[in-house]
Amino acid sequence: MFRAKVVQSFSAAHSLRGYQGDCERLHGHNYRVELAVEAPGLDEVGIVMDFRDLKGRLKGVLDTLDHAYLNDLEPFRTVNPSAENIARHIYETLSGSMQGEARISEVTVWENDACCVTYTP
Repeated sequence: MFRAKVVQSFSAAHSLRGYQGDCERLHGHNYRVELAVEAPGLDEVGIVMDFRDLKGRLKGVLDTLDHAYLNDLEPFRTVNPSAENIARHIYETLSGSMQGEARISEVTVWENDACCVTYTP
């Protein structure tokens, strides 16, 4: 099995509804997102997936989140924009476009240098 990974970032604000603590109040993060895809073999060029294509797909999703108040966006109007739900949103948004190619193996969202979550379908 081969795995390829790209890393990109975005900045956004959010608040966690119902959370008992500081994160219930409006605050922001400089998120870092790792997107990994895997395939049992390589294509005719000898790669899992073109990094440029993978970065472009991830950038397309992150551009919709960048410099936004996440709670106002459709995916997070009723679901808290936690790192967990952001990771799942990224996976769900991208997984449909991966037909016949490498499959997404995991999405990791870092809120800061010490805290991250990974969504593995």
